Amino acid sequence: MPFVDVPIPQPREAMLSPRVLSLIREGERRVASILERRTPPGFVCSEFERVGLALQGIVDSNLATGNACCEWGSGLGIVALMAACQGFHACGIEIDSGLVDEANALAGDLGLDVEFVCGTFVPEGGEDLTDVPQEFGWLSAGGACGHDLLGVVPDEFDLVFAYPWPGEEQVIEDLFERFAGDSALLLTFHGLDGLRLRRKVADTPAER
Repeated sequence: MPFVDVPIPQPREAMLSPRVLSLIREGERRVASILERRTPPGFVCSEFERVGLALQGIVDSNLATGNACCEWGSGLGIVALMAACQGFHACGIEIDSGLVDEANALAGDLGLDVEFVCGTFVPEGGEDLTDVPQEFGWLSAGGACGHDLLGVVPDEFDLVFAYPWPGEEQVIEDLFERFAGDSALLLTFHGLDGLRLRRKVADTPAER
């Protein structure tokens, strides 16, 4: 099996740090402002405090093999920014250029060294995995490869976060299985179903 489910550990502290809570509040304020002006396609926010506590639990338990983190479909970038506050070297890939501008502005205003690029998080060579219904057009392979824009390859990330819509889950899983490095973690948010954490494991030779 390429994945194993990993229980999400509880952080040492029951509450997020004031810095992360302040980030969430400012992020939520800017999300509300964006939604007053327009509704970006495919833009739905996760439960930031819940995700932040999961990230902190991963850090406190040393579950990640390194500190490189990427948010696939980063929107306003709040998860990547939380990860940066918690010790990760984080970045984000988002197909909506307006959201990328907003995310980079938020990072700059908060003094966080997190880069957001406008492109697809589907790596080159993953186009065959993106045969999804039309309503999931942001998963198409069109547009620049976000990983190329960041100057990285997907197997360099120790942790990837994504919020897949219903129907997207298999695509995210297949992309992660094909391109992530062994032992990398995939943290996903599933709305009412909550969070799921999985680790990619190396294939072992079949016994003879």
